[in-house]
Amino acid sequence: MRKGEQSRSRLLNATAQLLQRQGYHATGLSEIVEKSAAPRGSLYFYFPGGKEELACEALRQSGTTWRHQLEEVINQAPDLPGAVVAACDALGRWLEESNYELGCPLATVALEASSTSHAVHQVCAEHFAGWQDLIAHKLVVAGVASDVSRDVALFCLSAMEGALLLCKVQRSTHPLQVTARTLSGLAAMTLQGPTA
Repeated sequence: MRKGEQSRSRLLNATAQLLQRQGYHATGLSEIVEKSAAPRGSLYFYFPGGKEELACEALRQSGTTWRHQLEEVINQAPDLPGAVVAACDALGRWLEESNYELGCPLATVALEASSTSHAVHQVCAEHFAGWQDLIAHKLVVAGVASDVSRDVALFCLSAMEGALLLCKVQRSTHPLQVTARTLSGLAAMTLQGPTA
């Protein structure tokens, strides 16, 4: 990687970490430059739109990375209920490893900045829509009827994002454990179909 590309990468990584930890409004450009150890001039060279452009690109990158990590976990599961449990277990483990500081890489920003920045709102909306699409696809592949898969996917996504928030507040993975049990049980019942 060339020196300029390294600076760009460091800026994005530092921004992603700060946004995930403290949100958009609490993250300043000076703090980003300091944390990244990148030359100050490189910030506006690579991101002429300033903080908003840098934040959007960092959110896209961290959201994609997080999604790939979870997809890896999900793809190793033997079935849909197992995938739900594996995903929740991984989320809980990552939360514990960060001392309950780092949950979804976009949630903090989505809660506080998506109403004040159209560009940030768009990135957050795309991220969550992508998650819903992925879950819906996994449901259809597992045998769930396609006409209900998007609603079920939205419910699953809402439950897991809510559980992540509660885990951070309670400093415990218990909400994710309960969510895993409940969603995996619902997944098993959904796959069995209606009983006579």
